[in-house]
Amino acid sequence: GSDMTFSFPRLVAHAAKSRPLGAGAIIGSGTVSNKGADGGPGRPVADGGLGYSCLAEVRMVETILHGEPKTPFMQFGDTVRIEMNNGEGKSVFGAIEQKVVRYRAPR
Repeated sequence: GSDMTFSFPRLVAHAAKSRPLGAGAIIGSGTVSNKGADGGPGRPVADGGLGYSCLAEVRMVETILHGEPKTPFMQFGDTVRIEMNNGEGKSVFGAIEQKVVRYRAPR
């Protein structure tokens, strides 16, 4: 994407130079931060930005801007919903929704 520090061709080139890659190797970029219009950190969707890639990122930006994070970590009972829309606003793969629950070991 446009906000990636390194493009996928550069990631693949670096991976191929630094280790053996076999046919079918998968290369991922990890989470990609959405930059602000000025090139700085992104902004919340509610403020006209594109949001953040993860809770750690939003908490780091809040710490830089306000001296401490405002967004809490997730807790049991919280729900995560992820959806990606195309340019026409239509869902690309459907929404993924998961509830954070406590792990219960099988007996």
